Amino acid sequence: MTMDFKEFDKDDDSDSDSMNYSSDELSTEEEHEDDVSANDEAKNDGEDSNSSEDEDEVVRAIKAEKNKPRDHPPTINTEDFIVDICFHPCRNLIALANIVGDILLYEYNNDETKLVNCLELHMEACRDVEFDNEGSVMYSTAKDKVIMATDVETGKLKQCYEKAHDDPVYKLFSLDINKFVTGDDAGIVKLWDLRQKDPIFTLKIGEDYISDIITNEAQKYLVCAGGDGTLTSIDLKASKIYTASEQYEAELTCLGLFRSETKLLVGTSVGKFYLFNWKQFGYHSDEYVGQKHSIQCMIPITQNIVVSSGEDGIIRAAHMFPQRQLGIVGQHTLPVECLDISHDGQYIASSSHNDDIKFWNISYFESIDSLINVNEKQNKRKDMSNNLPSSTVKNASDFFSGLL
Repeated sequence: MTMDFKEFDKDDDSDSDSMNYSSDELSTEEEHEDDVSANDEAKNDGEDSNSSEDEDEVVRAIKAEKNKPRDHPPTINTEDFIVDICFHPCRNLIALANIVGDILLYEYNNDETKLVNCLELHMEACRDVEFDNEGSVMYSTAKDKVIMATDVETGKLKQCYEKAHDDPVYKLFSLDINKFVTGDDAGIVKLWDLRQKDPIFTLKIGEDYISDIITNEAQKYLVCAGGDGTLTSIDLKASKIYTASEQYEAELTCLGLFRSETKLLVGTSVGKFYLFNWKQFGYHSDEYVGQKHSIQCMIPITQNIVVSSGEDGIIRAAHMFPQRQLGIVGQHTLPVECLDISHDGQYIASSSHNDDIKFWNISYFESIDSLINVNEKQNKRKDMSNNLPSSTVKNASDFFSGLL
């Protein structure tokens, strides 16, 4: 409801002409009024001064936050749903794969994000986009079952594999400048070489989609997470299955390596993490409840810290050794689909169902990692709600604690 406010002048009811004062009486009265007025003004000045001091402190605090130099690139908003994102391994460049089959390339810095190329590569929704280790080739795959290798500098197609799988490819992982691995919706994994037309090997490792693929620097074993709840490792040199874990009740959604690649962390659709020792993929060595909602994506930040997100749109950081929540890195209003970390380790980017890509400066984690006390008692409730420096939402209690 809209209300109109009007300003009214208050009439002065006193009639100076109806009252007679002598000059002495008038002088005395005026002096008295001046004294009262002076006292009132002094009082009001004091109150205004105190009020001004309080207000100025709040304003200063707000301005201090606003005037801090920007430490991360601005948000990218897109017209179409973003399925996957990938940072370039050497440059300030990020690739966005969308639901209409296009790949968008953006350059970024703390002041702006600039669209530098839009590649219309696929006829159907993209599923994954990845750069090779040197950043010269960009791989992409889509629901159209096509795999493409594109030259990053020229935007020209280097290789195209039509009908690469019988089912849509869900995940792609680059091994080196020529080799990459793909996993589809039906549990088929294929190893490819750009110098060959046909895959090096094809293995059936499960009955559901391949959600994530990872290997370590030695690249002897390739580990695949499945929607059927099974973790399967492949001996790359022998081109055969190495081990298969017991079947877990939840979908295995994402993978990450820690502790100099000796520990493998697996996220699940029920918000739980499973920890495996590398080469011991049959059964987990530890488990950890990360959140109540599905963990859709994770990214290792240090040898001990992981950032993850999923259905609730909240990006959380956790220290795995010892296991404890560190706080909230950032927030989206809708579920987060994917995460990635920049080549210099300064930023992570997150993509949500809002068709937005947000950047978060996470350089502070290096110092936080060294401060974790193994013997310190954890306050889980406080840690879960704590907002880290990159978060756009600040705790009210923290903000006003220095003002009261």
